[in-house]
Amino acid sequence: MRQRKILIVTVLLCIGVITMIFLPLQKVFAFTETRVDSPRMHYIPVVTDDTFRIRYTHSIHKSDVLEYYKCVERNRIQMLGMEYEDLAIGMPGYAEENQTLTQRDGKYYLQFDNAIIENFTIYIGDLDLDLVLAYKDYEYDLKKGLQRGKSYLFEVKHISLYDQWKGVRMK
Repeated sequence: MRQRKILIVTVLLCIGVITMIFLPLQKVFAFTETRVDSPRMHYIPVVTDDTFRIRYTHSIHKSDVLEYYKCVERNRIQMLGMEYEDLAIGMPGYAEENQTLTQRDGKYYLQFDNAIIENFTIYIGDLDLDLVLAYKDYEYDLKKGLQRGKSYLFEVKHISLYDQWKGVRMK
């Protein structure tokens, strides 16, 4: 009888440990390499704040562009808006449906009314220009954490402890 109780407790502990290792509990910003046979995932843990921004220096204008985002239900991404100084060559000069473009103090502000996406692909260029993801009070330099010349699928998702061990935590 005692051996049976020990066996049951041992089995339950094993199930608990296995579940803890493989159950996707940690919410992250995930960058998964595209166009490779064995993609590697880089991630940034999401703690409490669900808003983040991407700041990059435009390769032609040489001015900063800010893109604002928010994590919403079912790990989707809401595009909130953009802020930039120069029009033309890759930057919107007018608002499309469900967008508002305003100008003040020499900057353009493009707001999205309800643009929700599942993910997007980000290309890490090989130019010495800024490309950072700002979350909370920290800026993650994507050109240092990811490989230049590669594309990555960006998404918000939950990963397991096992996925965290396999992936690369960005600093």
